Amino acid sequence: MKVLHIDSSILGDNSASRVLSREIVSKLSADHADAEVSYLDLAASELPHLSGRSLAKLDAQESALSARALDDFLAADVIVIGAPMYNFTIPSQLKAWIDRVVVAGKTFRYTQSGPEGLAKGKRVIVGISRGSVYAPGSPAEFAESYLRHVFGFIGVTDVEFIRAEGLGLSPQHRAKGLNAALTAIHTPVVAAAA
Repeated sequence: MKVLHIDSSILGDNSASRVLSREIVSKLSADHADAEVSYLDLAASELPHLSGRSLAKLDAQESALSARALDDFLAADVIVIGAPMYNFTIPSQLKAWIDRVVVAGKTFRYTQSGPEGLAKGKRVIVGISRGSVYAPGSPAEFAESYLRHVFGFIGVTDVEFIRAEGLGLSPQHRAKGLNAALTAIHTPVVAAAA
């Protein structure tokens, strides 16, 4: 089983989403002796944001980074993402990565009956951290809903979220939210095979 571990928080050691993604990968590795993990830190090794030059492939180095991001995604069976919620959505670093893996002809295609995802059979587990608490379907939450939609668009329907919420409300809320998320990682759903 190939696991692609991605972190996108800019907070380094102070990041709750990094704690979650690391624990998820640790659990997967413990449960699957054959797990091969590759790691991508999008804050330390940022991909350039998509531009006209990117699309035209005018920069060889940027094109190589884009190709590697796509190849790593396509090779993975399980993708674990540490995704903090910044200003109601995902970090721009994570969006830049998504722009490299949502590629017509590679991870989706248009058909006469509409778009078809080509990245079927993968599993995505997102360790998401949020400063507040958002009820399901909240109109102010654009991180989890966006990730669920974009992965579904490319054919990944096995998307799971481990939520650490209320982290910005108080130190007590932070501890409670993080502990609840870490406990959730060790439930049978996360431990299931990909």
